[in-house]
Amino acid sequence: MKTKIYLSLTLVFALSILSGCMTHKVERVDTKEAIDLSGRWNDTDSRLVAEEMVNQILGGAWIDNHLQSTGNKPVVVVGLIYNKSHEHISAETFIKDVERAFINSGRVRLVQAGDKREELRKERAAQQEFASMATAKQWGQELGADFMLNGDINSIVDTYKKERVNFYKVNLELSNLETNEVIWIGDKEIKKYITK
Repeated sequence: MKTKIYLSLTLVFALSILSGCMTHKVERVDTKEAIDLSGRWNDTDSRLVAEEMVNQILGGAWIDNHLQSTGNKPVVVVGLIYNKSHEHISAETFIKDVERAFINSGRVRLVQAGDKREELRKERAAQQEFASMATAKQWGQELGADFMLNGDINSIVDTYKKERVNFYKVNLELSNLETNEVIWIGDKEIKKYITK
């Protein structure tokens, strides 16, 4: 019995030494480098889809139509992008990529949405009480959006034995906030073939 216990302890000790000898290597890589380990949605997919979708949106006739009818750049708010895919996808990184591209294009004006808009309103409310009258920002001066961008991320998975295909489709719609008219629809598809 003592031999078995001694042998078990020796084995556990030897395994712990061996696992301590294994090295864990981490290296920094360019953030634009495409690294696809699992075949699931990743940062490269988010960036590529956002770039393609923004190119489609900014190339649409709706901007020129709005400029001709009002003389002003359109004001856009990015609403919710729903994740309807089979995996966890952070829509926030995708939304930020879209918002950044809107601002950097100089062709549209962007206003805050959701929680961030509420945070701004709380700060404005606090200023009414704690800031000087000369510097407190006034209520009722927000820029109203002309258009809202919404969409969803969908996926289909097909598997057979050791093969898998992950198909993703991102759909976006731009709607006129005053009339509810859908003025632009775009999509981008990504298909990944994974073998084990």
